[in-house]
Amino acid sequence: MVSDLTQLAINTIRALSMDAVQKANSGHPGLPMGAASFAYCLWMNHMRYNPRNPGWHNRDRFVLSAGHGSMLLYSLLYLTGYDVTLDDIKNFRQWGSSTPGHPEHGDTAGVETTTGPLGQGAATAVGMALAEAYLAKTFNRPGREIVDHYTYVLVSDGDLMEGVCLEAAALAGHWGLGKLIFLYDDNQITLDGAADMTFTEDVAGRFQAMGWHASRVADGNNLNAINQALDEAKSINDQPSIIAIRTVIGFGSPNKAGTSSAHGSPLGDDEVALAKRALGWNDTERFHVPGEALEHFRGAIDAGAAAEAEWEERFAAWRIAYPELATEWDRATAREFTPGWRGALPSFEAGAAIATRSAGGEALNALAQYAPTMIGGDADLAGSTRTLIAGANNTGPQQAAERNLRFGVREHGMGAIVNGLALHGGIVKPYSATFFTFSDYMRPALRLGALMNLPAVYVFTHDSIGLGEDGPTHQPIEQLMSLRAMPNLHVFRPADATETAGAWAAIAELDHPAAIVLSRQDLPVLAGNDEGIHEGVARGAYVLSEHESGEIDAIILATGSEVSIALDAAGLLEEADIRARVVSMPCWERFEAQAAGYKASVLPPSVTCRVSIEAGATLGWARYIGDSGIAIGVDRFGASAPYTRIYEEYGLSPGHVAEAVTSLLGD
Repeated sequence: MVSDLTQLAINTIRALSMDAVQKANSGHPGLPMGAASFAYCLWMNHMRYNPRNPGWHNRDRFVLSAGHGSMLLYSLLYLTGYDVTLDDIKNFRQWGSSTPGHPEHGDTAGVETTTGPLGQGAATAVGMALAEAYLAKTFNRPGREIVDHYTYVLVSDGDLMEGVCLEAAALAGHWGLGKLIFLYDDNQITLDGAADMTFTEDVAGRFQAMGWHASRVADGNNLNAINQALDEAKSINDQPSIIAIRTVIGFGSPNKAGTSSAHGSPLGDDEVALAKRALGWNDTERFHVPGEALEHFRGAIDAGAAAEAEWEERFAAWRIAYPELATEWDRATAREFTPGWRGALPSFEAGAAIATRSAGGEALNALAQYAPTMIGGDADLAGSTRTLIAGANNTGPQQAAERNLRFGVREHGMGAIVNGLALHGGIVKPYSATFFTFSDYMRPALRLGALMNLPAVYVFTHDSIGLGEDGPTHQPIEQLMSLRAMPNLHVFRPADATETAGAWAAIAELDHPAAIVLSRQDLPVLAGNDEGIHEGVARGAYVLSEHESGEIDAIILATGSEVSIALDAAGLLEEADIRARVVSMPCWERFEAQAAGYKASVLPPSVTCRVSIEAGATLGWARYIGDSGIAIGVDRFGASAPYTRIYEEYGLSPGHVAEAVTSLLGD
C-alpha cells in the first residue's frame, strides 16, 4: 500500500513535468508521468547521492538515457535539493536556462552526462560502470573499500533499438559489470505510435543472451515490486541487470495516457487540468509543490550528507593506511601524470623511417608508466594501431578491470564507453583506437565527447591514401576536415615520430578531447631538436624550415606524411632560387588558440604565395592559403595500389608542389 505522502511525492513529479512542458509549449511529458513511480523509488530508496555535493566521488550515478524525458530528472534534482530552483523549472527549454531540452553535462548540477541521442546515455553508462570496476580494483583493499557505487540508467524502447546501446551492453555482459543496472521504461509507445510496429523482440531474452540478469515488474506503480527487483539486481555481483518495468506513458492523462500523443508534445491546457484532477491535484495553480512533499524529498540532503560523511571517515582511514596509494588517488582524480613523465617520452634518430602509429605506441606506453589509471583499447586492431599497454592484462569474460580494453569490432560503443570513463573521473586520459576511416562509425560518440569537452583521446591510424592496397573503402578522405569542423575537438596529425611524441605531450596537458591521426607507412624522422618540435606541435603550427637568408618568397603548409614532401619541394624550389618556408601544421585548433603575433610570425600576411599539401579533402585550407593560394589534396575517393603509386597519380609529389608555387609566383 502506497502511503498518501509517497503518492503525493510521486504526483508532484508528474505535475511539475506537465506544467514545465506546457509553459514551454515544447517537450515530452509522457515519460516523466509514466516513470515517476519507479524513479521516485530509485532516488528515495536506493540511490546514494549528496545533493549539496554532486561531485562526491562515491556517489551512485544516474543516467537518463532517454534524455527527451528530461523533466523527470529536473524535477528530481529540484525536489531533492540540488542547485536547481523552481524558477529553473519554470524556464524549461528557454535561453540561458539550466534546464535545457535535453540534459546537458556541465549545465545542470547532478546531470552526469549529456543525453538525447538515443542509446548514447546507456552506452556511456557502461563506461562509468567500467571505471568503477577498474578504480575499485586499483584502490580498494580488504576491509577498506573506498570505491563502491552503482550506475543506474533509465532506458527506453528507442535506446534499446539503437546499435550503440547493444554494442556497449554486449560488452557489459561479457565483462560482468555487476554494478550496472538498467531500468527499462517499457511503456509500449514510441513517437510514431505503438512500439510493436517496429519492436517486438524479447528484450529480457536478448539481454540474458548477452550475459545480463533480467527481471520484469508488471506494474510500474507497484513500489514493492520495484524495490524487490532493485534489491535483487544489487545482490548480483557478476552480471549487469535490466529491469523491464511496464508503465503507462502519460499516466494520469484521461485522453492521452497510453498513446503517442503524450510522447513528444505538450498535453494542452485543458488536458493538463483534466490530468491534475485525475491525480487529485490542484488544477488551477501551475507549478504547485506541496510543502509536505518538498520536505519529504529534501530529506535526501541530510541522508546524502550522512552517507558522504561516513565515506569520508572510511576514506581518511584508508588514506592513513595507504599513503602511497592515496597519492596516486589524488593524481588520478586531478587527471595528472606522475612528475617526470615528459622526460620519459621517446626520442628518435633523425633520418630514420618510422610509421607514426609505431611512434604513437611508444609515446603512449611512456605516458602509461606515469598514470596507473590511464586505460584504453581498440576495435580488434591492436596489432595495427599499436595501442596496447605493454605488460598489462586484457579485458575478457568476467574480467573488466584491466588496462587493455578489448572492445571487439564495436567502434560506436567503444567511443561512448571511453566518454563514460572520462566522465566518471579518476581515469587519466582514457583512449580508444581504430582505423581513421572507421571514425565514421563512432562519430556520434565523438560529437558528444566534444560537446561535453571531455579529456578523452581518440587514436586513429591508417590515416590516408597512404594506406595503399586496402583501397578506397579504407582510405579516409573527408574525415580529417570533418573532425576539424567539430567544436572543442583538437585534431593532431603529426608529421613524424618526433611530432607524434610532441602531440602526446600536448594531449597530456590538454583539457579538451583530442584525436590523434597517425600513418601506417613509415615516414622520415625530421631533423631538429625534440624540445623545439614539441613546442611547435603544442602551438599547433611552426616554421619547420626556410631559406638561410630568412627571406620568404612562398610558404608551403603541410601536415602529417605530406610534410616531408613539402620539405623536398622546398629543396627543388631553392635550386630555382625561390625561397620557400615550410610550415608544419599538426593541429589547427592549437594554432588558432595562439596570440595574433605568433600566428603572424608563422604565416606573415605579406607573403601571399601559399600552397598547402595534405592527403585529404582540400575544403578548409583557404583559411590559411587565401583565395589565391593552391590547395593540393584529395577530393575524390582513393584507389587500391601501393601507396607510392597512389601519391604519384594524385599529384602528391615534391614536383607538383614546386610547380604550384612557381605558377603562383609567375602570376
